[in-house]
Amino acid sequence: MALGYTDEDLSSVPEGANMGLGCGNPQAIAALRLGETVLDLGSGGGFDCFLAARQIGPTGRVLGVDMTSEMIAKARSNAEKLGVRNVEFRLGEIEHLPVETSSVDVILSNCVINLSPDKATVFREALRVLKPGGRLAISDVVQTATLPEALAGEMAAMTGCISGAASIETLQALLRVAGFENIKIVVNEASRTFIRDWLPGSGAENFVASATIEATKASAEERSCCGPSCCTPGGAP
Repeated sequence: MALGYTDEDLSSVPEGANMGLGCGNPQAIAALRLGETVLDLGSGGGFDCFLAARQIGPTGRVLGVDMTSEMIAKARSNAEKLGVRNVEFRLGEIEHLPVETSSVDVILSNCVINLSPDKATVFREALRVLKPGGRLAISDVVQTATLPEALAGEMAAMTGCISGAASIETLQALLRVAGFENIKIVVNEASRTFIRDWLPGSGAENFVASATIEATKASAEERSCCGPSCCTPGGAP
């Protein structure tokens, strides 16, 4: 999982924290700041949580949510090894987040949302827990061309972040309907090289690629704006 991470990043966490299951570095676009509260969807062994903890400092807080008790236990063990006190791991599903409403500044996720069959609910939940003005910073696999039926039906593709990938247009629509603004999705063409290794000989790299997905929740000022200059794009009340 070296794509987007430095050698220092990879060597700064306990053995086992880096599960090698990511498809990019969401923190590269998150612009984390001291004191922020960060939520990682599908936190696994805690890799991105521990990197985020370094950036937000002791006054900040990181929450990791994972759906398996085994991963939560592993991540908590890794936190103990690191002596990290501002990271917490919670058992839960990304479609039903065990997180308070409007309590998070930034949401990270690394190659997890594509696995959810209900992405619309994932994004609605993400918007719910974000504070006004909060940010979404995701690395995930997106569909860049229609998957052949044979490839889409392969079990390895279903479990390997390929069959569940949505198109850029679909993701944009889901984010917009959920209530997100300033949506930006950028495909990393270089990622096709390592995707080729996920399912050798399948040609998957011709149909999916890693991408960064960014969006924001409207700030309190934007949500309360009612003047003629900002209620509608054209300035009409």
